[in-house]
Amino acid sequence: MPSLFDPLTVGDIALANRIVMAPLTRNRSPRAVPLPITATYYAQRASAGLLITEATAISQQGQGYADVPGLYEEEQLAGWRRVTDAVHAAGGRIVVQLWHVGRISHTSLQPGGGAPVAPSAIRAQAKTYLVGPDGGGFAPTSEPRALRTDELPGIIEDYRRAARAAIDAGFDGVEIHAANGYLIDQFLRAGSNRRDDAYGGSIENRARLLGEVLDAVTREIGAGRTGIRISPVTPANDASDPQPQPLFDHVARKLAGYGLAYVHVIEGATGGDRDFRQGDAAFDYAALKAAYADAGGKGAWMVNNGYDRASAIAAVESGAADLVAFGKPFIANPDLVRRLRDDSPLNVPDNTTFYGGTEKGYTDYPALA
Repeated sequence: MPSLFDPLTVGDIALANRIVMAPLTRNRSPRAVPLPITATYYAQRASAGLLITEATAISQQGQGYADVPGLYEEEQLAGWRRVTDAVHAAGGRIVVQLWHVGRISHTSLQPGGGAPVAPSAIRAQAKTYLVGPDGGGFAPTSEPRALRTDELPGIIEDYRRAARAAIDAGFDGVEIHAANGYLIDQFLRAGSNRRDDAYGGSIENRARLLGEVLDAVTREIGAGRTGIRISPVTPANDASDPQPQPLFDHVARKLAGYGLAYVHVIEGATGGDRDFRQGDAAFDYAALKAAYADAGGKGAWMVNNGYDRASAIAAVESGAADLVAFGKPFIANPDLVRRLRDDSPLNVPDNTTFYGGTEKGYTDYPALA
């Protein structure tokens, strides 16, 4: 019977255990450059089987929040190289999450102050994080414009180039962010995709961009160093679809053909109710996993959202998951793996320091003696 604390190889990446640090946006990268304290932060948490970085913009157009890191300029890559070197020196493994936010952005963050881009010109009922003279805060997203079909190859190329840059910067792999109402997810869902071309309408068409991004990234760095994150029913960033089960069962079957390192599934509402539903019926995550397996999917199955020690252990031992990702517990517990193994008490995170700032609430949480 497998254990949460057993090693596992996912694709081309050997992990010391099955505990994963989920991506956590912290807004501490001015000019999209990871700072030296970012290297400290990730190295402190390197006992995780796998670290997934905070979401990282593949281009300036793909940026939606102030002071999040990027992968498109040399200074950013140099900052990330400090991070990967520190994590590897501490014995860890780390992948970067590739991010294009689509409509979840603001004109002040876009090239030339332009409108954010989206599958369709539908404004999201959502907010983004901006930094001004008086500090950081949340503001409504801007009205987007619909992407022209001839612009999509350029975005796909940005994903390919960012994946190559990530490997060159020392990452063990990448995770394609196709969740939480960002660009790829916006194309998948009928609530944000009203197109009438080859990228809209049917489920197959709405999943076309996802497939083309996967084609580009896996050809560039190999499927064994590529993972993906999906969130079938989350309402995050105004994401919605009236029939999520057939949509994501199709996505799962599509993913099975790529030989990915892992599939990362957010169950329920991101950071909230695990039983959240969209459509007429509760989402069947076991059926989603079965659709993936029945189509030949071999990559590890990673689950996320509200897991604690007992439920994580049970998920792995039962075969419901191969990996379990933890978010907020990793913010306050750099030694979370040890605490879970020993069943030790957890530090409580200070949510006033989640976004923006420096060391406070970032690298100053104590480990066990």
